[in-house]
Amino acid sequence: MNSVYLKSRSNHPAISHALGLWIIAAMIGLYSCSSSSDPEIITDIAQESSGVETYEVTKMQFESSHMALGTMQMVPFHEVVKAKGMIDVPPENRAAVSSYFGGAVKEISLLPGQSVKKGQVLFVLENPDYVQIQQDFLEAKGQLAYLQSDYERQKNLVQDSISSQKKFLKAESDYTVTSARVASLGKKLALMNIDPNTFTLENIRTSIALRSPISGYVTEVAISQGAFLTPSQMAVSIVNTDHVHLELNVFEKDLAKIRIGQPIRFRIQEDSSKEYEAAIYLISKTIDPEERTVGIHGHLVDEKLTQRFNPGMYVEASIYTASEEKWALPNDALVEMEGNFYVLTLQNSSETGYTFVKRVVKTGLSNNDHIEILGGSGLDETTEFLIDGTFNLIKE
Repeated sequence: MNSVYLKSRSNHPAISHALGLWIIAAMIGLYSCSSSSDPEIITDIAQESSGVETYEVTKMQFESSHMALGTMQMVPFHEVVKAKGMIDVPPENRAAVSSYFGGAVKEISLLPGQSVKKGQVLFVLENPDYVQIQQDFLEAKGQLAYLQSDYERQKNLVQDSISSQKKFLKAESDYTVTSARVASLGKKLALMNIDPNTFTLENIRTSIALRSPISGYVTEVAISQGAFLTPSQMAVSIVNTDHVHLELNVFEKDLAKIRIGQPIRFRIQEDSSKEYEAAIYLISKTIDPEERTVGIHGHLVDEKLTQRFNPGMYVEASIYTASEEKWALPNDALVEMEGNFYVLTLQNSSETGYTFVKRVVKTGLSNNDHIEILGGSGLDETTEFLIDGTFNLIKE
């Protein structure tokens, strides 16, 4: 009913005339609103029609947003082989201290982590059996002087045909046997840290001191006071960290890329934000049959950093096997959208601000800081780019 009523009214000439005037007025109003809109909207329309997107930035906006301009730079890009391993020390920098002679621990005052010097007394053992070795040495040494004199006398007599050959041979044999006994007992005393050249009757003792064979840090104490230490039982372990190195493993398939002298960059779990430098020193000649990996031995570039590392630390490393310089931009200069990479190039600048043009570029290699620029229309080493703040402009 209402629709029919309205339709019948619209057929009246006066009403139709008034309705037409109202529609024209509304259209004029809409046009005037559109023409007085924000200039940026008009600019956007012009950009879309020309196919080029530009961005206007005032100098105040540029400075307050900490934006920056820059050009492409020749940046080295590396082919990298990943490796894992640990911090270690050479075998000569490790020591497992034990005793050749069993004994009860009389004195010990060591703690793991304690620093020790080469020759420092680590602990003292006590055993009555030590006395017997010292006694045997002194007795054999005392007999040796007499036997040596008798041997020389018999030698002269046999030369003058005064004494028989049999007596000379007996004197020679006794002297030789006793000399060997003195020498062997002297070696035993040396293993007990007793100097046989200065040892006398007054020096006989029931205890011996075990000294550190290297300077370093105590890593393990396996004995306690009063315990009995058996021969060759490990008592104390020591490590010298003056020269630490990397022991890495790379997969067999990457072996052909590895060369001595190649740079290594590595991180430790305790501080993964910090990267350290090393170089390949040795490459193992054998392959682990189960893991199919090859051992890599690396030396630190800066030996002063050795105190920062402890043997056994886990390491993740990158071995730089090849390097080539490419034209590149910082990562922050590019924005990825729908599979394409975009940059903003400087079109012009004035006292009031900057105008940037959005361009698509082809990219190549990348590293932690830069991306290779393979090409783009009108882009070269003189082109200025917005290298900081690109993301905020394009994504707005």
